[in-house]
Amino acid sequence: MTKNTDIRVIAASLYFLPIKTRIPLKFGPETVTTVTCARVKMTIESKNGKYAVGWGETPLSIQWIWPSEIPYETRYAKVTSFTKKLTRAWSTFPYWGHPIEIGQAFQTDVLPELLKEENDGTPETHMPWLAALVSCSPFDIALHDAFGNSHGVPVYETYSSEYLNFDLAYYLTDSKGRKNRFEGRYPADYFVSPPDKLVAWHLVGGMDKLTHKEASPDDPKDGYPVVLTDWIKRDGLKCLKIKLRGNDAAWDYARIVQVGNIAIENDCHWLSADFNCTVRDPAYVNEILDRLLKEHPRIYGMLLYVEQPFPYDLENNLIDVHSVSARKPLFMDESAHDWRLVKLGRELGWSGVALKTCKTQTGALLTLSWAKAHGMTLMVQDLTNPMLAQIPHVQLARHAGTIMGVETNGMQFYPDASLPEATVHPGLYSRREGCLDLSTLKGSGFGYCLEKIPRVLPEPVAEWTT
Repeated sequence: MTKNTDIRVIAASLYFLPIKTRIPLKFGPETVTTVTCARVKMTIESKNGKYAVGWGETPLSIQWIWPSEIPYETRYAKVTSFTKKLTRAWSTFPYWGHPIEIGQAFQTDVLPELLKEENDGTPETHMPWLAALVSCSPFDIALHDAFGNSHGVPVYETYSSEYLNFDLAYYLTDSKGRKNRFEGRYPADYFVSPPDKLVAWHLVGGMDKLTHKEASPDDPKDGYPVVLTDWIKRDGLKCLKIKLRGNDAAWDYARIVQVGNIAIENDCHWLSADFNCTVRDPAYVNEILDRLLKEHPRIYGMLLYVEQPFPYDLENNLIDVHSVSARKPLFMDESAHDWRLVKLGRELGWSGVALKTCKTQTGALLTLSWAKAHGMTLMVQDLTNPMLAQIPHVQLARHAGTIMGVETNGMQFYPDASLPEATVHPGLYSRREGCLDLSTLKGSGFGYCLEKIPRVLPEPVAEWTT
């Protein structure tokens, strides 16, 4: 089954854009002070004889995609080397189809073998699947953008029967292993009407300063806020996501209470708690939640959801989490590599899914469809996305219909990195009245309006043409 709208990849170029954080970002046991963004330019041809270019970008956030005691430099070298190898693999992948069909085929038929080759003979530096997915994602995002550009339409208009060769039953089965729930259904059937504004979630990192009492002469003096109270006042924030340790219950509880009281004093409405995969026993989370309910019921009520307390390797950590989700909505994040793991997570008691474009646009759309079909709540979480990476991220949140807005924190940790993009899309890189303004996202693909953005790229680190 083919359509005249089908495409294939014929060339790709990879660029590395290094960025330093203005303040450290701590989550779990690690701290981020630098990140390299992988930006991809992809060229495609379509069966109607047209050629088009698309762009994708993802931060290669090593501490998140490969948490380990292996030295950072070792992990960074392996991930960046693997990403370079994907340039040739994508450019020589002969598959014709829609980006979802090509992306899923690549993730099924090519990526696992490439990762196996990368890891063979190096058990001491075994790169995880999450790292491979994130390395793959800028290529996959660029493919989707190119498809929309090829046909002159916004990419979210292409996720229907008009462009797709196969319905969702080709990819998905329901919780009972049956395909009939997805027969005649397409990702577009699960989208909401896209708003022009999204409520913004602010990240409160483990090293973030909460009040002026914690201020220091060493704090950056770059015109941006440093302490949480100043961020709330400047940006009109209403939603705060709290990064926790997951191995220090007293610290985690105190941190929630501290941030919760600041939220109340400054008229913030909602909180979320992110334990970043470090908890091993549901009792750890339950005891914190129960104590909050007893001692600080208002803060407990403001806690909208809890995110990924338990190890992300779900298949090797089959923890029954129904007791946690009975107290608060419990969202998978690092564990939600694909819809099959979301299915397993739902069986274990997880009630929601945090989508991320860094695990590929293709995977996010299939997971979105499966989760919505099974009544799971959605959120779209950040990977501290700057520059172009911010745009597919907010477009996903805009169409997904989340529990509440979108997490967006690139402006906290490296705001100047996105100054060229902000000249065209100012509302995406600063938060006003607690929201992002998406009204400038127009045109084909993801709506980058790339020709208007005054970004000068470095030389590519890898490129390949079929």
